Amino acid sequence: MEEVKEAMKVTILKEAGVEEALLGLSLSYNQPVEKMKSVADRLAHKDPSESKFLRFITVWLDITAPRYWFTQLDTYKVGKEQLSESTMHALMRGIKYSEDYVPETSMLSIQVVNNAIWDGNFAGAKANLPEGFLQRRILCTNYQTLGRIISQRRNHKLPEWHLFIRAILTQVEHPEWLPGYENAKDEI
Repeated sequence: MEEVKEAMKVTILKEAGVEEALLGLSLSYNQPVEKMKSVADRLAHKDPSESKFLRFITVWLDITAPRYWFTQLDTYKVGKEQLSESTMHALMRGIKYSEDYVPETSMLSIQVVNNAIWDGNFAGAKANLPEGFLQRRILCTNYQTLGRIISQRRNHKLPEWHLFIRAILTQVEHPEWLPGYENAKDEI
């Protein structure tokens, strides 16, 4: 897990919409916004139709992770957008070094990619790029989607998911509204 920590990075850039979400809740309950935190605490772990206020809370993340992890993240199509530099542009910047990959990536694979870059064969470099190549992406999502990811990936065999979940639960403003927070406190 220590090597994963060095390779993968998850940072929350910004979080917004809590006040707006609580205001929306206050409309249904015909009560002042100041009283809605306790209502939100109660609804956060209900089914998605009851906890829909969580979709109003937007979170922007800066993530550096291996391509194979982003492939799994792409399972979550609703409530998630991402921007990243294209793989081709990343390769065109020049020779890649071992720190551009997860530690398990073979040096032979890195050498094949670098030979293709050196020869100006960017299609060949991309075709031979290992899934352990680290990419940086900016992710825009919301609490409800993060909750679904946490619920579905908490026991995943890839250590990157455990790192991602810990990073989310330690950085969001309201981890109590995400699943498993009570159990995760001891892990964090």
